[in-house]
Amino acid sequence: MLLDLKNVSKTYRAPGGGDEVCVLQNLDLQAEAGDSVAIVGPSGSGKSTILNIIGALDRAETGEVLVDGRNIAQLKEEELAAYRNTTVGFIFQLHHLLPQCTVIENVLVPTLAGPRTDGAAHRTRAEELLESVGLKHRLHHRPGELSGGERQRVAVARALINRPKLLLADEPTGALDRTSAERLIELLVELNRAQHVTLLMVTHAPDLARRMSRMLELREGKLEPR
Repeated sequence: MLLDLKNVSKTYRAPGGGDEVCVLQNLDLQAEAGDSVAIVGPSGSGKSTILNIIGALDRAETGEVLVDGRNIAQLKEEELAAYRNTTVGFIFQLHHLLPQCTVIENVLVPTLAGPRTDGAAHRTRAEELLESVGLKHRLHHRPGELSGGERQRVAVARALINRPKLLLADEPTGALDRTSAERLIELLVELNRAQHVTLLMVTHAPDLARRMSRMLELREGKLEPR
């Protein structure tokens, strides 16, 4: 089992100091290596919170989050940083590319945080990933010279550069037009299949969610099959 969430709960303090709001309540979620899972549900229901907890950007208040056999709540700060950089890859609704850097430089950014290794090998992998997302001809362009769909594909390549086991995609098509969104989902499905990376995607679009092997709906703090 690559991913195993057990009885995970999370509450937030309401704006203005009001009562706490429970967004996750004794939530369970499991995924095997190579799975593709979509999470759907109403806005504000806590879908992104699930990804943030799995990605160690937020902490659960109760329960366990096991990724590749490790309880991430027990990791030290240095171990958490390495976990975020190598075990998981993130794709957000906004690409967060560095505007002053070229496409290939943006893809290589996550490699700078790890131990010093063979830069030539990283560059070769970056070029291979950019070819796989259809952007081999854009290596030396900057984000401002790309379309929205192209920028998001660069973000996908960047998320995969360190060979993560788990890819977390939070509304990855939310800022794209319909055609670009469909192309991006096709790309994610193909990468999930070809690279055997586990894909966990939050989306508001049921038709896109159906492209995953499983669809789960978050309601009242718990996940139910759709």
